[in-house]
Amino acid sequence: MKTNLQIVAEHYAASARQDIAAMMADVSPDVVWTEMAGFPCAGTWIGPDQVIANVFAVLGNEWEGYNFSLEQIIDGGEQQVGVGTYSGIYRKTGKPMRARVTHVWRLVGGKIVAFEQFTDTLLVAQAMQDYS
Repeated sequence: MKTNLQIVAEHYAASARQDIAAMMADVSPDVVWTEMAGFPCAGTWIGPDQVIANVFAVLGNEWEGYNFSLEQIIDGGEQQVGVGTYSGIYRKTGKPMRARVTHVWRLVGGKIVAFEQFTDTLLVAQAMQDYS
């Protein structure tokens, strides 16, 4: 059986390849996925279908070259913490964004049961604002 660290590392590797099926392979059907208030996909989404529709599809449609660059994973057993940087260009404004981010994962029985994102939403919002 894979370790929790391996599961999260594989999710990030699949994300880098833009392989949604592999990203969701070890996600519980009842996952509780929270995107930070102030983020474009803010809210808590239940289950892989809601996560795909309300997070990954939105980011893919609204941002050009949207990317998460992983710096490190901190192994806390059932809790895993991913640290890195978001980047991309908001399609409506053409403005680039770079923001540091931390993801907190909770795993039980080899499945991702919870995810919570923490990021600098001001940097994201500034890229989304059209001042003209």
